[in-house]
Amino acid sequence: MRTLQIINVRWFNATAWYGLYLGTLLQRAGHETRIIVLQNTPGATKTREWGMQGIHMDLNTAQPVRLLRTYGQMHRLVTGFKPDIVNCHRGEGFMLWGLLKKQLAGGPNAFKLVRTRGDQRLPKNNAINRWLHTDVADAVVATNSVMARHFTDVLHVPASKVHTIFGGVDAERFTFEADGRARVRAEFGYREDDFVVGLLGRFDEVKGQRETIEAVASLRRQGMTNIRLMLLGFDSATPQKVVQDWIRENGVEDISVITGKRDDVVACLSALDAGVIASKWSETIARAALEIMACERPLISTDVGVMPDLLEPDALFRPADVEALAAAIRRVATDADYRRTLLEQQQLRIRSLSGQHFLDQTLSLYNALLQK
Repeated sequence: MRTLQIINVRWFNATAWYGLYLGTLLQRAGHETRIIVLQNTPGATKTREWGMQGIHMDLNTAQPVRLLRTYGQMHRLVTGFKPDIVNCHRGEGFMLWGLLKKQLAGGPNAFKLVRTRGDQRLPKNNAINRWLHTDVADAVVATNSVMARHFTDVLHVPASKVHTIFGGVDAERFTFEADGRARVRAEFGYREDDFVVGLLGRFDEVKGQRETIEAVASLRRQGMTNIRLMLLGFDSATPQKVVQDWIRENGVEDISVITGKRDDVVACLSALDAGVIASKWSETIARAALEIMACERPLISTDVGVMPDLLEPDALFRPADVEALAAAIRRVATDADYRRTLLEQQQLRIRSLSGQHFLDQTLSLYNALLQK
């Protein structure tokens, strides 16, 4: 089949990753795919780097003349490429694709329209949203159960139209590396008995870097002398200098590392003794969580977004609660049985969250739509 994956996002966040990764999986499986991106954005750059064909469209504009120009570009693309499926991963432009679908319905250029909702914001319950998701879209994909329930219980989208697809992780790339673990731990001066806690994610208030630093500092003051912190991240909404200031203010400069951008992310993850998702909200897709789990590192997390779908309740704690975060880190660091149980549970869970599972679930939905 032919598909269009629409990732008109201004930055390369989890929503853009989900759509682009799906597009690459489809392409590799023999399904011709194009990625629609905004020009001069990280998403457009990543699309090129991943070897996919990106098409620039000004879908986020609010100017009428530019919208008409974009609509004409969309029409030409659809009548030329003839996609079977158009999957919108972002709300901006969804109305335009819905109008184009209605215009071409019943003709040789008709397509099925899917709206994938990986955004942290729940859609507003208004007439336009109910019409778009119930009458225009052929299917709605939610990336977590909270979002799925919102569509069915609040917007009253028929349950038969709502599908939960969590996404997946490249299980061939993200796997534990013993040699990489030893190399990275040696690089950062970690001893065998050091307990290294790691947080993977862009520097942003939502990701909870500050709370994690404060929790580690608290544990050290309480006498946990072997605790170490690795922040796998770099400049984003929060500058790295601000994060470094938090580290200094909390007196943990000598036990904390900021990795910056690394080509050996798998080795860095393997070097951890436990991973932390400290996000205060969002995590509707949780790419970092999947990568940590795939590298066979026990994971603890706040109970936001998709995380209750991925982890057992015993691995979860309240967001923005430094005391709860510190207690969770202490438990995973000092209770070997608990750590072993987490790892066993999460390894069982990650087996159903590979890229192949992601592709299979999506293709099952797409094929069902095309048979209608």
